[in-house]
Amino acid sequence: MKLRIRKNSLRLRLQQHEVKQLVAAGAVIDETCFGKETLRNSIEISADVSAMCADFASNTIRVRVPMAAALHWANSDEVGMLAEQVTPAGPLLLLIEKDFACLQPRDPALREDDSDAFMNPNSSCGP
Repeated sequence: MKLRIRKNSLRLRLQQHEVKQLVAAGAVIDETCFGKETLRNSIEISADVSAMCADFASNTIRVRVPMAAALHWANSDEVGMLAEQVTPAGPLLLLIEKDFACLQPRDPALREDDSDAFMNPNSSCGP
């Protein structure tokens, strides 16, 4: 899972196996170790929410998605799910996307693997 935080927006990109795991297990969890502390981020299918929402506690970013929305997204050609969450600091933009393969060759030093990414719709040109 790729995580991007920019100001008051949170963007998560899932590869194919992660989308399948979300549907099968109800959650995808990832961790980044900073030595003594670990940042966890998760996406969970939840019957308890009516709209996508996020919270942050105990070093964990947790995004919950309504079951119907998650299943529709996972089983369709839709690229992303978008929501705005009201916070005291203003709206928090939440975006979950299917991760497309990069069109440019990856630098091996970055240890990024696109082998399980979704096929990029811009990777081929039609007649």
